Amino acid sequence: MFKRLASSIAIIAFGAFSSLALAQEEAQPENQQLEGIVAVVNDVPVSFSDVRQRARLLLLSLGTGQQPTPEQIAQLTNQALNQLIDEKLQLQEAAEYEVEVTDTDIAGAIERLAQSSGLTRESLNTSLLQSGVNPTSLEDQTRADIAWRRIMGGLYGSRIRISDNQISGQIDRLKAASAKEQYQVSEIFLYAPLETDKVEVLNAANSIIEQLNAGAPFDVAAQRFSSAPTAATGGDMGWVTLDDLDDARSEALRTLNGPGLTQPVQVDDGIYIMNVRNKRDPSEKATVVDLTRVTVVDGLEASLLAGLEKVEGCNNITEIVEADENLDAAVLTGLNVDQLGPEGKSMVMATKTGERTDIFAQSGTLAVMYVCDRQDNVDALPDRDQIEDRLYSEQLGMVSERALRNLRREATIIRR
Repeated sequence: MFKRLASSIAIIAFGAFSSLALAQEEAQPENQQLEGIVAVVNDVPVSFSDVRQRARLLLLSLGTGQQPTPEQIAQLTNQALNQLIDEKLQLQEAAEYEVEVTDTDIAGAIERLAQSSGLTRESLNTSLLQSGVNPTSLEDQTRADIAWRRIMGGLYGSRIRISDNQISGQIDRLKAASAKEQYQVSEIFLYAPLETDKVEVLNAANSIIEQLNAGAPFDVAAQRFSSAPTAATGGDMGWVTLDDLDDARSEALRTLNGPGLTQPVQVDDGIYIMNVRNKRDPSEKATVVDLTRVTVVDGLEASLLAGLEKVEGCNNITEIVEADENLDAAVLTGLNVDQLGPEGKSMVMATKTGERTDIFAQSGTLAVMYVCDRQDNVDALPDRDQIEDRLYSEQLGMVSERALRNLRREATIIRR
C-alpha cells in the first residue's frame, strides 16, 4: 500500500486532548464521548470518531502487546489524523479522475491482507472488533490506497522507463559494493521540511523507537509511518555500504555496536530511524538458492504429506500443485539464504539440492521448501529483472509522494 507523507504533526493541543480521550475511552459509554470535527479537508470533514478508530488500528497493527504510554498514544493519534487527511485528498483526486473502487476490490485486498497474517477476512474482522476497531476504518484506508495506486499507475506508470544502462549501472555499483563492508539495513523516514517541525517529529521518532523496542515489527512500522519510497517493502534497503548513505546516516551505522536500532538521525528534510539487521565483511561470500515453497490450505500435516507423495522433485512441483486445490506454491529464485533467518537458513543448508525440508509453520498453516538449486561462495547480486522491478517501484514511489505533497500544499486544510 502507498503510505502517506507525514509533512506535519497535529498541534500539541489536539494531541493532548486526543491522547486523554483515547486513554479514557473504555471508561465512558460510547454515546457520552465527544464526537466533534477535528479537521476539514477541502470542505470534507474528518471526525474525532474517524481519528480514534484509525489510531486504534495503528496501535493494533504494531502489535507490541503492551499498554502504550500517553506520549505514544499522542504520536499515534497525530499520525492517524495525518493519514485521514491524506486519504481525503486521495479520494477527492480519485473522484476528479472518475476512478472507481468497488466493494469487490476492497474485499479482495483485505482478504489478501488477512491471508498474509494466516487469517481469513472473517477472523480478521473479529480481531478488529475485539480490539475496539470498526472494520470500516480498514476498508476506508484500503479504498484510498487502491484508488491512489490506480491514479499513480495510470498517470505515471507508463512514463517510467528503466533503461538497460540504468540496470547495468546498478549492477556495477552492487559489484563494487561487494568489495566493501556492507550493512543490511531497513529505514523509517519521517518528513520534516521545516525547522519548526523538527521537535515534534523528533518526539515522534523517539516514540516509534520505544514501540520497536517493545516488540513492534519494524516492517509494519515502516509501512505505517515512513515517507521513504522503501515504505512499501517494509523499509528494506537491502545491503548498502557507508558510501551509499549521507554523512549523518553513515556515522550512525559506523558507531552502532552490532545489529539493532540507531538513535534518530537528523537530516535536512527529516529524521531517519535505521535498523541494522546484519553486517558482512568484503571477503564474505553468500549462498544463493532457488526454492519452491509449498503450503497446504487446510493447515493439516496429513493433507500436506498426502499432496507431496506425487512430487518427484523440483521438475514436477508446479504440475502437482496446480492439480491439487489444497496446495499452493511460491517460487523464490536467487535468494540469499541469510534472508531466511537463522532457522530457515539452517533448514535449507541441511537439505540436499532437489529435496525438501522438514515441515514448518508458515503464516498460520504448514509448509515445506524444495531446494531446487544452490550456489555457494558467490556474490549475492539480484538479477536484471529484480533490479528493474526495484528501480521502477522506487521511481513510482517518489512520484507518488511528490504528487501527494503537491495536493496537500494546494488544498485548504483546517485543523480544529
